[in-house]
Amino acid sequence: MINKNIVALGFVSFFTDMASSMVTSILPLFIVYVLNEGVDKLGYVVAIATFVSYIFRIFFGFLSDRYQIVKPFVVTGYIISAVTKPLLYFSHTYKSIALLRALERMGKAIRAASKDSLISAYSGAKSGKSFGFHKMLDVAGEMSGAVIAFLALYYLGKNENIFRDIFVFTLIPGIIAVIIVAFFVNDAPYKRKKTEFDFSKDRKLLGILVIYSLFLFFMFNDSFFIIKAKEAGIDMAFIPLFIVLYNFTQTVSSYYFGIQIDKIGSKSILSIGFVFGILSMLMLLYNEIVLAFIFLYLFTVSSLNAIRSYISKFAVNKSTVYGIFYGGVAISGALGAGVIGNIWQFFGEMKALYFSLTGLCVVFLYFIIKEIYVKTDN
Repeated sequence: MINKNIVALGFVSFFTDMASSMVTSILPLFIVYVLNEGVDKLGYVVAIATFVSYIFRIFFGFLSDRYQIVKPFVVTGYIISAVTKPLLYFSHTYKSIALLRALERMGKAIRAASKDSLISAYSGAKSGKSFGFHKMLDVAGEMSGAVIAFLALYYLGKNENIFRDIFVFTLIPGIIAVIIVAFFVNDAPYKRKKTEFDFSKDRKLLGILVIYSLFLFFMFNDSFFIIKAKEAGIDMAFIPLFIVLYNFTQTVSSYYFGIQIDKIGSKSILSIGFVFGILSMLMLLYNEIVLAFIFLYLFTVSSLNAIRSYISKFAVNKSTVYGIFYGGVAISGALGAGVIGNIWQFFGEMKALYFSLTGLCVVFLYFIIKEIYVKTDN
């Protein structure tokens, strides 16, 4: 039986990610094809949003552990995200979009580590199942938002005003999410620590976090998947359906991967996730767009659930380690998006794909060799 607080948090994520997907499923198209900015500019927007979203999780994760602040950070983060998305209606340059995305992602940064810690607090011994359930509703919300975006573009048109109206209507699911988290989720049942903060026992976890971050550096952000779909000849109105497809893939697989993590271990599932990531890039290389999106989200759901569960099982200062994990994602994701966006813009998409695939294969081989020759926790 899943704790009622985890169920409530799942629905908070459902509505928040519905709003987020209404934005992210069309924002790359809005930047590149409506505002006529280049793919390099899209890369900058992705880099800034990714960096802000993840790097500040270190700071707020530390504060959460040090001062036992959990629910207040979660509520504050969701409020910021809810009110900033609609402001994209007023954006006319990639710079203003980057600023608003940074503000919205700051909300994510404030709540992320504390939310994971809150889920962990109510999970008991089966953290894989809890994170799998939460991710299932997470991606179900993303799928719903992409459906809304598709219906708007298909039936109302693909002009600039429709894009902007979609941004405005994200306020509705955002407010619903804030109401649920504020009134239907209890704070973590933690007591103030009697001992001083000590990170020495958590240093052994850093190796796997570095490997995951390096893999993300070379992995295409889903915004580049969207642009690749458009370049492959897919009509703009139908591109949100690819978001529906890969979110559906996550929805039906997340809970299963959570169960498998508890059975065979986090690192085993992580290695499978890395294979999915490489396969997704290979499918892009051969213009198999449908398979590319499917493998992308199989990678996302399996690897992310594996890492989060691994931290939940082995970390002492959970919020801090979650924060460090997200900080590594911030640096690697931001740098990767900037580098890949510029390679694509100035050398072509094929060069960007070859760069990505080469790096992913090298990191994966290192991970496998390390696990074979070094005895580590599972």
